[in-house]
Amino acid sequence: MKKNLASIIITNYNKEKFVKKSVQSALNQNYKNKEIIFFDDKSTDNSLKIVRKFNKIILIENKSKKFSSSPLNQINAIIRSFLKSKGEYIFFLDSDDEFKNNKVKNIIDYFKKSKKINIIQDKPYIKKKKKFMELKKKLHIFSIWPSIYPTSCIAIKKKYFSEFLKYVEKKKFPNLEIDSRLVIYTFLKKDLKIINKSFTIYNFDQYGITSNYKKFSKKWWIKRKEAFDYMEFLMKKFKIKLNKGPDFYFTKLINLLY
Repeated sequence: MKKNLASIIITNYNKEKFVKKSVQSALNQNYKNKEIIFFDDKSTDNSLKIVRKFNKIILIENKSKKFSSSPLNQINAIIRSFLKSKGEYIFFLDSDDEFKNNKVKNIIDYFKKSKKINIIQDKPYIKKKKKFMELKKKLHIFSIWPSIYPTSCIAIKKKYFSEFLKYVEKKKFPNLEIDSRLVIYTFLKKDLKIINKSFTIYNFDQYGITSNYKKFSKKWWIKRKEAFDYMEFLMKKFKIKLNKGPDFYFTKLINLLY
């Protein structure tokens, strides 16, 4: 691990429409001490052709014959990229999102203000149909359950993320993305630091994972249940007394985020 180095991990599957701006936003950061790791999960569009034109990135391609567009693939992509990373600070960026050019510097400044801070989330600045809007408490654009928060808003210390990976339980909760697991984990650990500033541009892609989970659809309910089950699983692991059900704690988490 290299002290003060920021590792920006970008994961991609068929995002040729957005990927150039996404990678460029990482390269344009005014924080110089950084590395950019780009993981492509067997894209069938022109994503890789676009990305190969950038010189200053570490490119990882999924060569596996098996492929399925699922939360498990997202988790595997992030873990493989993380294992290649050398930074003290880890930033996640979905290939259809963008960072404002001062994000990394500002977030690292927050980390340095207190050694107790292990994970930081900024508020997403949402881009939908060429319009921008800030995330507000009553804005259910994500259908809050089960997509708790965009992965691109998360920055975390390398050591802390390594510890979290011990509790990922990929196969036990196959429909739950890593960002949802991470937010639940940090909430129960009382480590979640949310700043009321927007350094992340979230592109609401109609073909993205989040938008495919329509409210009250079968997939939505399955994912919601897994979020509850994962919280209950962690509460037992951490020996947190279940004075009230996971729904009570989840409501507290949602109120904290929104």
